[in-house]
Amino acid sequence: MTNMTAKLKNINKTTKNNAVTYGIVIAAYVIVQLLIFSGNLSSLMKGLLVPLCTYAILAVSLNLVVGILGELSLGHAGFMCVGAFASAFFSKCMKDVITLVPLRFFLALVIGAAVAALFGILIGIPVLRLKGDYLAIVTLAFGEIIKNLVNVLYIGKDSNGFHFSMKDSMSLKLEPDGMIIVNGPQGITGTPNDSNFTISILLLLLTLFIIIRLVHSRDGRAIMAIRDNRIAAESVGINITKYKLMAFTISAALAGVAGVLYAHNLSTLTANTNNFGYNMSIMILVFVVLGGIGSLRGSMIAAVILTLLPELLRELADYRMLIYAIVLIVMMIFNWSPKSIQWREKNLAALKNKMKKGAQ
Repeated sequence: MTNMTAKLKNINKTTKNNAVTYGIVIAAYVIVQLLIFSGNLSSLMKGLLVPLCTYAILAVSLNLVVGILGELSLGHAGFMCVGAFASAFFSKCMKDVITLVPLRFFLALVIGAAVAALFGILIGIPVLRLKGDYLAIVTLAFGEIIKNLVNVLYIGKDSNGFHFSMKDSMSLKLEPDGMIIVNGPQGITGTPNDSNFTISILLLLLTLFIIIRLVHSRDGRAIMAIRDNRIAAESVGINITKYKLMAFTISAALAGVAGVLYAHNLSTLTANTNNFGYNMSIMILVFVVLGGIGSLRGSMIAAVILTLLPELLRELADYRMLIYAIVLIVMMIFNWSPKSIQWREKNLAALKNKMKKGAQ
């Protein structure tokens, strides 16, 4: 009877915790919509709404590999890049064929996620046999390879079909009626702007739902067992390769979804160091670390705060990056310092006791 009561308490605590996570996202959406309708949201902030959701999805999906699986991956921007360019290529080709925007965007999402998942499998099979720093270096190299491949790829379309080249646009030898779809370093221009804040929030909720369901499933427990003790997990019959590849592939697919959102929010999609290079991969990892490794809610909140902060401090010109760096240090100390953790636990316990006494 005591064990049953303890299990029910754990279930209720987990359900409540998950409800709070979903509630934060829904509350944020409602508040933003009220600000938009009342005219109190600046054009700058409106332009940041989709990127905020994109970075939140990237942070939450990377936390599946770093926090839940316990492996260090620095190739997340590569999966985002694959999803972005695959979906943008599809949308530009189908722009005049599929005029129903929701259907076209849904298909683009499916294609972006599927292509990113495929790359996740292809990369994951050989790479996941590595551990620690070696895995980080190889995944970082993968992201750089993808970015550089996109920059030398030229694809055009005319009455004779598709033409490919890795030299320049002139080598495509298109007919007069032809159009260049992927133009090397200039990327893809003219992708329809199909993503919006509502769709972004729905995809963020879907990402949270998928990962939360996975974490609390039998597969999720197997993945966490591998993280905690690989040898013990293997000794009880857990297929290490299978579950590591599962987590890596799901994370890659969700990064592809973020890439689709990103691509359909821009008029021109290019692959450079800032948006699809190692800078982006490290920035996503920073979101995960500062928000708390293994904490989906923390990753999401850290992604929003650290994306908004440089823009909100833009008026301070030269000092904004200094303040940004100080905030990073303070957040790191607050989240990971043993004394800070002890202080938080002590105050949370005291607050809970006060609330219980007040309820009585």
